[in-house]
Amino acid sequence: MWKQILQLFKKETLCDEAFKEALIMLEASAGMFRDAVASLRSEGSLDLDIYSRDRQLNEFERDVRRKIVTHLAVSSAPDANMGLVLTAIVMDIERIGDYTKNIVELAAEVEYSFTGGEIEAEISQVENTVSRMFEKIAPALRDGDVETARAIFAEHQGVGKAVEHHLRRLIHGEVLADDSGIAVTTALYLRYLKRVSAHLKNVATSIVNPYYRIGFREKPEEEE
Repeated sequence: MWKQILQLFKKETLCDEAFKEALIMLEASAGMFRDAVASLRSEGSLDLDIYSRDRQLNEFERDVRRKIVTHLAVSSAPDANMGLVLTAIVMDIERIGDYTKNIVELAAEVEYSFTGGEIEAEISQVENTVSRMFEKIAPALRDGDVETARAIFAEHQGVGKAVEHHLRRLIHGEVLADDSGIAVTTALYLRYLKRVSAHLKNVATSIVNPYYRIGFREKPEEEE
């Protein structure tokens, strides 16, 4: 399905513009994520102007929606599925911007360079996995790379399991029991990382799934 949609993007000027804007949004959200993590990991929050960058993502989303609506209204042979898919993609990217903003807001409350104490290595592993997902998603979307999309989905599953495991340990006082401040910060950060990962996963599933299954695991054709 995604291969056919890519061909339509190349044929329709408005759709091509909307698709390029979605890719710009992905790159922008990746930069926001990198800077948000750096802010949390530094001593004192960095001056990132994250709110104006988030507003820019919102503007891109609205512009993509406007182009899709215009395409559907004026095209002699509009493709509603294409418009729905692209609209779903930019909604997920916009939500990534919101969660990177949450990480920066968390950093503003932390007066020290954040580390996860005794589970720092595990937190860094989740953080690095999400960073790798960002590196892969834009090229995968641009090229309709099914195998990379599947790999991103699998990586999200790993992130989800790891985050839930560490949250249970935090809840039961098995780790960071002597430092409530770090424990709370760690729990929030892990949850934000999982949500960013989930939205990247949703974008990836648009490459392998029809619109109605975006965000869900790929289903073999014989099960459809």
